[in-house]
Amino acid sequence: MVRKTKAETEETRRQILDAARRIFAERGVSRTTLEQIAAAAGLTRGAIYWHFSNKAELFIALRDDIAMPLLDRIENLLGGDGAKDPLASIEDFLHLHVERVITDAVARQTFEIMFFKCEYTGEFGETLKALVCKAHGIEERLVQTYRAAEALDQLRPGLDPVALARDTYAFLFGIMRLTVGPSELSSPYTAVPEMIRDHIALRRR
Repeated sequence: MVRKTKAETEETRRQILDAARRIFAERGVSRTTLEQIAAAAGLTRGAIYWHFSNKAELFIALRDDIAMPLLDRIENLLGGDGAKDPLASIEDFLHLHVERVITDAVARQTFEIMFFKCEYTGEFGETLKALVCKAHGIEERLVQTYRAAEALDQLRPGLDPVALARDTYAFLFGIMRLTVGPSELSSPYTAVPEMIRDHIALRRR
């Protein structure tokens, strides 16, 4: 057997992820089998298992394929003490996430699967825990940035950075769900930037 090159191996992995995304979106995660994903990718089931030990691992890879580039930018956007305008940094952070969903069909489909096409039970229980851990990481960065805004006297009096961070994360989660949800439930894209601006304006002194 001829050993595949690194590029060929990565291309096969990409085929699997693309096929999984399509089938998960069509059937839902729980009703999709690895055999169906293999068929959609034009590969054998063995090729799937070469890259992923089970469906949960494949789902996590699909999520990270979209989420990690966004998370990698948190350090730059949520600059904490180093930001000249911490509240503007948070606003940019919110715009980035929503813009990615609006402009990137792959990201939109992935978030749709995460929000509406997956039940976080059984083997996916650990996946839910991982999502919660990432959420805590984002929340902590928001707390640091709101505290920086407080130190610069940007916040309205009486506002607690911890409570603000939790509220902003919940706001982002809600906006993302509305943006990728069924069309009859979705917010018009044109309304989202104004919603974000208002969210930050309510915090600014």
